[in-house]
Amino acid sequence: MKSSTAFLFLACIAFQPVMAQYQPLYERIPNYIDAPNEESEQVQGILRISKVSIPGYAFFSAGNEGIKKPCVVICPGGGYGILAAQHEGTDVAKYFNSIGVHAIVLKYRLPSPGHQPDPKIAPLQDAQQAIALVRQHAKEWNVDPKKVGIMGFSAGGHLASTAATHFNDKQIAGTRSVRPDFQILVYPVITFGEKTHKGSRNNLLSADTSERWIEYFSNELQVKASAPKAFVVHAADDKVVPVENARAYVMALKFYNVDVDYFEFEKGGHGFGMVNKMSAVDWTALMKSWMVKEGIL
Repeated sequence: MKSSTAFLFLACIAFQPVMAQYQPLYERIPNYIDAPNEESEQVQGILRISKVSIPGYAFFSAGNEGIKKPCVVICPGGGYGILAAQHEGTDVAKYFNSIGVHAIVLKYRLPSPGHQPDPKIAPLQDAQQAIALVRQHAKEWNVDPKKVGIMGFSAGGHLASTAATHFNDKQIAGTRSVRPDFQILVYPVITFGEKTHKGSRNNLLSADTSERWIEYFSNELQVKASAPKAFVVHAADDKVVPVENARAYVMALKFYNVDVDYFEFEKGGHGFGMVNKMSAVDWTALMKSWMVKEGIL
């Protein structure tokens, strides 16, 4: 059962929107076409940011008591078509702050041929840049540079798992490591094969693409023994992103003896964020316990 403290915290932030102040992710954006910025925000049940062509980040500090703390880069979901930037972004960052973890909400670029010469790599570039940026500012932000993780929901989970499996294929300039030290995936898109979320695949690659790129972005096929430890959550009744995505990724991690904890809800569907109203289990408490077990917290 959920603790009363966690329940009250999650209930409170659900009714108190956090407006992020995004900072530029780059001094000079790579893979960029200087075209009109058409970004917009709408609330349609959830906060949706659409047509992101200029990436940014919002840093949420867990405080500075002279102790270096972990930091998580959070990638909201939205099928590579929008960013669900509150319940899969700023709300999550505030929760991490409450348990002593810094967080960055990443406003990554959404693929657009009018804004990027190579749209399919733009989100990965932004995720890699965010990880490098945290390490660059580790001293200033009071971050432990060996405890920089990445987290993603739905298509953001695809981006996070791409960053966790393709860190040796560096898409940005610079010498800092872009390998995350841990990964947290919540109802993630993983495969671009048969069980994919077609909207995410088509938005990232376009409806017509080569087998090379389908394989490249099918992250269950890209796991190596060097992959970072993982915590994964999915619901068995997810009709949007089939649970086989998470199961295949977990199986691949276990095959390579990568530490992974997996929790599967019987019910919950898709897009529940931090609170699955169909279950009494608090997955964020399980995640926190995993972070303690793995020495992250």
